[in-house]
Amino acid sequence: MGPGNDTLISEFLLLGFSEEPALQPLIFGFFLSMYLITVLGNLLIILAISSDSHLHMPMYFFLSNLSLVDICFTSTTVPKMLVNIQTQSRVITYAGCITQLYFFLLFGGLDDFLLAVMAYDRYVAICHPLHYMVIMNSRLCGLLVLMSWILGALNSLLQSLIVLRLSFCTNLEIPHFFCELKEVVQLACSDTFLNNMVMYFVSVLLGGGPLAGIIYSYSKIVSSIRAISSSEGKYKAFSTCASHLSVVSLFYGTSIGVYLSSAAAQSSHSSAAASVMYAVITPMLNPFIYSLRNKDIKRALKRFYGVAGTKGTIISR
Repeated sequence: MGPGNDTLISEFLLLGFSEEPALQPLIFGFFLSMYLITVLGNLLIILAISSDSHLHMPMYFFLSNLSLVDICFTSTTVPKMLVNIQTQSRVITYAGCITQLYFFLLFGGLDDFLLAVMAYDRYVAICHPLHYMVIMNSRLCGLLVLMSWILGALNSLLQSLIVLRLSFCTNLEIPHFFCELKEVVQLACSDTFLNNMVMYFVSVLLGGGPLAGIIYSYSKIVSSIRAISSSEGKYKAFSTCASHLSVVSLFYGTSIGVYLSSAAAQSSHSSAAASVMYAVITPMLNPFIYSLRNKDIKRALKRFYGVAGTKGTIISR
């Protein structure tokens, strides 16, 4: 096929995890349950924070944004896969693939940036407690979230635009359950040098930058905690960032694990299975980590359930 006709493709095929018909109901049920848990769990965190005036603080403002992004992140990939299983179709249109790729990169990048912002928030809270509310004022919090959105949007727009310049051959099968950037670029029959250079440069800059910021913030936090004389004070200071540290470890641990497994995997299906860890399981576990390890969130959720239960009783009467 000549390259002149290659750009006129209208669709890709998402191969997913398995071609076995008997496994499709199991895969459908597994991902549907994880998706519902992710949406409901993160939605509860948002509602609990918004309904409790005690949680109208910078830390929980960032957490509610993270929960919203996690809902959007999972919604970018899982619903399409569920529809494909239900309709017994593997097709995703070219426009749909580019759109999915754009939003996956956007919300994945936002997760990264928001975790770095939350690390800075914990650094200010523990290292400069007397000036915390002055430094982390509502204007700065809004600007930090806005900058995260702008950087995420610019990155995903750049990556999506340079994919649009590629020509594709007759092989249009993506061995994944969504339009993953690396897999889409590998299908191209035109020169992908620019795409690979941008991909690796952005990964180092936008992936390594926030991680470096998180590591620096926690190095300062550890130094401040060690300077506290009482063991009770040390425990109280550490407990305020334990949930965030757990989420950071899960996010970067799974991301690095997926990268290493995809580099070593003989099969692209193995890489697709590994990517479930950061694309689906991590957003699902975040609400559990914060609700189990954070006393304020626990109290807010109990209060929210109590209010909801009272309203339900009044309505039923």
